[in-house]
Amino acid sequence: MLSFSQKVEIRWADIDPNFHVLHSKYYDYCATARMRVLQENGITMEAIQQYHIGPVILREECVFRRELKFEDQIEIKIKLQKAAAHFARWSFVNEIWKNGDVLAAIVTVDGAWIDTLIRKMAMPPELFQQAFALIPRTETFNQ
Repeated sequence: MLSFSQKVEIRWADIDPNFHVLHSKYYDYCATARMRVLQENGITMEAIQQYHIGPVILREECVFRRELKFEDQIEIKIKLQKAAAHFARWSFVNEIWKNGDVLAAIVTVDGAWIDTLIRKMAMPPELFQQAFALIPRTETFNQ
């Protein structure tokens, strides 16, 4: 997979009293897009349930560059920025583009895998490792 992006519709409920998108929605949009890239590469909800392993966020940061408004068309572009051996820990860069050519925000996320039964960090199964190997990478990807 050379690139991944997902278009997102801004809903009226996403707007704050200043008539732009509420800051927490940026994180929501990116979380949905990240789960979509995982799902498209084989890490489905069924696989997460079968293996009892799910993604967990350790750190999330947003740099807001331009405001998003109700009428804007937005697209989330996702790339893997770094990963530990076997993709046990990882970092994504999510770019939020508006109207095709304006970088509105950059959301960086550090995460890992958690065993959903014992609630401890876990090594991802081979299927998950293969899926992560397919995710597009930043130019400065570091493994």
